Amino acid sequence: RIDDAMADTNRIAKELREIASDTASGVTVSPHGDSLTHMKGTITGPSDTVYDGGIFHIDIQIGHAYPFEPPKMKFLTKVWHPNVSSASGAICLDVLKDQWSPALTLKTAL
Repeated sequence: RIDDAMADTNRIAKELREIASDTASGVTVSPHGDSLTHMKGTITGPSDTVYDGGIFHIDIQIGHAYPFEPPKMKFLTKVWHPNVSSASGAICLDVLKDQWSPALTLKTAL
C-alpha cells in the first residue's frame, strides 16, 4: 500500500509486538484490514474506577510522518470524560498534539 510505504512500518510492527507481549497493560492494538496506518485499539477500564470492567475501542490513524507526528486517535466507544469529545470521540490531550515526542509509542498514547 502507498500509505504504508511512507510510514515507519518497521517501528509500527515492533510496537505491535511489544503491545501483544504485555498482556498486563490492558491495551491491545491490531491492524484494521491490511494496513499498518489504520488500527483499532482497545483499553480495559482501570480497576477501582467508574470505568472498571469496561472495554473501550479506539480508532487509530497513523500518518506518513509517524513517529515524528502523533497518531490521530478517537474513541469509538461512547466515553464521558473531560478530555473526550462527546460528539466525535476525539481525544484532546497535549501528547496527541503539540507535546508529542518520537520517544512516545502507540501504547503510551493509549
